[in-house]
Amino acid sequence: MEKFSDVAVESRFGRRTPISLKTLLSYPTSDDVLKVRTDELAKEMHGLGGKRSYGWFCEKTLKLKVAAERNSFKKTLYQSHLVTLKMYIQMLLQQREFLNVLEQEIDQLAIQFEEYEILRSIPGVGSKIAATLISEIGEVTQFSHPKNLVAYAGIDPRIYQSGKFTATIHRITKRGSTKLRQTLYTAVQCGLTNNRNAKLREYYDKKRSEGKPHKVAIIACANKLLHWIYAILKHKQKYTA
Repeated sequence: MEKFSDVAVESRFGRRTPISLKTLLSYPTSDDVLKVRTDELAKEMHGLGGKRSYGWFCEKTLKLKVAAERNSFKKTLYQSHLVTLKMYIQMLLQQREFLNVLEQEIDQLAIQFEEYEILRSIPGVGSKIAATLISEIGEVTQFSHPKNLVAYAGIDPRIYQSGKFTATIHRITKRGSTKLRQTLYTAVQCGLTNNRNAKLREYYDKKRSEGKPHKVAIIACANKLLHWIYAILKHKQKYTA
């Protein structure tokens, strides 16, 4: 049962998504999945509010049935295992609802800050990214130079030196705010997707043409983006391409 539930929740429908959890709640064992018709299960999952097409759910349902057929534990020996599984699923679903409410409240609070609309002017920076940046950076005036903000985010290079030797390969320090660093990476990815931020895409392509690996180019973009963020927040001006 444990192996099958892992497949059902993580591999087939996305890690701990509401649809996967609700499906597992209704069909907690391989035997349950094998008994239901493929089209009925796909229709039921699609009706749970999935944004994907019905055909996509049919494909995933077939994979789920293959996993159920391959599972050596078709039935559960102890009913208590199923009770425990359902209890944890319900707890996760309730937690997701609670987090959704918190996110909505955070968005409403962020709108009250002048910095919110300024940050939203950057292509690829949505409401959640803007709210996180505000909470993690705070007052930008506390940083005397953009390099200080870069260091706070932990995306400044760590230079290794020993005597007269200086390493040619540098890694970022990863000190400071992990949340800010992760949010910057997300903002860069959003900006590069579909060339939303043409200026950032141009900078990324430049780094790649210089022979920089993808991850190194992404870090360079995050560094550049943070410099832009520092400038627009300090001068209280929206981003211009």
